[in-house]
Amino acid sequence: MTDRYDAIIIGAGIIGAGIAFELSKKGYRTVNVDKLAAAGEGSTGATCAIVRTHYSTWDGTALAYESFRHWQDWPGYLEVEDERGPARLIETGLVIIRSAQRSFKKELGFHDQLGIPYEEWDVATLQAEIPFCDATAFYPPRRPDDEHFGDPTAQSVPGAIFIPAAGYVNDPQLASHNLQRAAEAKGAKFLFDTEVVGIRRHEGRVAGVTSKSGDAIDAPVVVNAAGPHSFIVNRMAGIDGTMKVITRALRHEVHYLPAPDAERLPFISDDDIGGYCRPEVGHTMLIGSQDPACDPQEWIDDPDDFNRDVTSSQWQSQVYRMALRIPGLDIPTHPKGIADLYDVSDDWIPIYDRSDLGGFYLAIGTSGNQFKNAPMVGRLMAELIAACEAGHDHDVDAVRVRCPYTGESLDLGFYSRNREVNRASSFSVLG
Repeated sequence: MTDRYDAIIIGAGIIGAGIAFELSKKGYRTVNVDKLAAAGEGSTGATCAIVRTHYSTWDGTALAYESFRHWQDWPGYLEVEDERGPARLIETGLVIIRSAQRSFKKELGFHDQLGIPYEEWDVATLQAEIPFCDATAFYPPRRPDDEHFGDPTAQSVPGAIFIPAAGYVNDPQLASHNLQRAAEAKGAKFLFDTEVVGIRRHEGRVAGVTSKSGDAIDAPVVVNAAGPHSFIVNRMAGIDGTMKVITRALRHEVHYLPAPDAERLPFISDDDIGGYCRPEVGHTMLIGSQDPACDPQEWIDDPDDFNRDVTSSQWQSQVYRMALRIPGLDIPTHPKGIADLYDVSDDWIPIYDRSDLGGFYLAIGTSGNQFKNAPMVGRLMAELIAACEAGHDHDVDAVRVRCPYTGESLDLGFYSRNREVNRASSFSVLG
C-alpha cells in the first residue's frame, strides 16, 4: 500500500504537531507518523512544560517571548475547539536567583531590547516576596556526597530577578492533542503506532518513508521532528555526517515533592544551587537540574533502551540542593519522579533547517528548552519549507520570519545545521 502527501512529519510531539498545523494552514496535505499511540506521548509528555523568556541569545529570547504570547492566546491561535478542552498557561512568573558566577546582565539586555518587563530584587525583596527561601549563597553547586555540600560560600546570594512573563502549561500532552485537532481541521492526518524504518530517495531528493509494516508513504517533503530519535532518523536519511552541529539523546530526571505552605509559589530558577522548581497540581512541586558541572551527563546510544526509573543518586542531588534553598522542604522517603530523554544539540540550541538531502528538513535538538516555542517553531518550519521548495537558497540567503504578536523578525540562519557551535550558549537546559 502506498499513500501520497505533500509532506510527511516524523514525530507527533508538540513540535511535530505544531509543524503539521502551520503547514496545513498553507495548504499542504500533511501526515504525522509516530511510533507511539498518541500525540505528545513521548518526551513531550514528560516535559516540565515551562514557559520562560530568559535565554543566552537574543534570538532565543525573541522566539520565546513571541511564543509566550501565543500561549496567552492559545484557544485563539488554535482556531478550533478540542473535545478535551484547551491546555492552559499558568502564569506564575519567574524568580531567577542569581549566583556569584552569573549576573544575567546579558540576558536582561535582551529583555530591554525586546521590551520584556522584569524587576531586579535585592536580597531583602527576595526574602519578603518568597519568605520560605533561604538567601544563603552556596555556589558552586555540589552533590550531597561532596564533603563541602551545604557549606555557605557567602552570607547571601547577589539578589534575584523577577520576570512576570513566565509560568508553565498545565498539560503538555493535551497541548499536543490541541495542535493535532487544529491541524486535522485543516486536513492533516496522523498515523500512530507506525514506526518509520526507512527514508526513501529518488534522483537526489527525498521520496518518502517506509514503515515497519512495509507500507510506503510518499511525499516530496519529509520533516525530522523525532525528538530523542532525531539522530536515528538522520542516519536513515544518510545525512548524519553532513552537518557541523549534531544531536544526541540525553537522559534526564525530574522529581516531585510536597510543595511548601505558601501563598505564592512561583517558578524558581536557581543559578546558585543549579536547580529549578515550579508548582504542580495537588499541592506538589516539580524539581529539576539546570545541568551544573557537578551533575554527570548520561548520553544514550539507543533511545528505545534506557533506565526509566528515578535513581537515588540524582534524586538526592536535585532534592537536597533544593532543600538548601527551601529548608522546610518535606522530603518523602520514597523518590517519585520521571526519567526520560532530551534531544540535545552540541550547543543546546535547536536546528531548524533544511538538509543536504533535497526535501528533507530538520526540527531537532529541541528537548529540554523548546516546548514553549512549539507554536512559533511550526511557523518557522512552514515558512522555511515553503521558501526552499519554491527554489530559495536558504544556505546562501537565510529565510527570515516575522513574528505576528511582537513584530520582531527572526533569522533562521541562527538555527543552521552548518553553524559553528554557539559559544554564547549556556550549554545547559537554559539554552
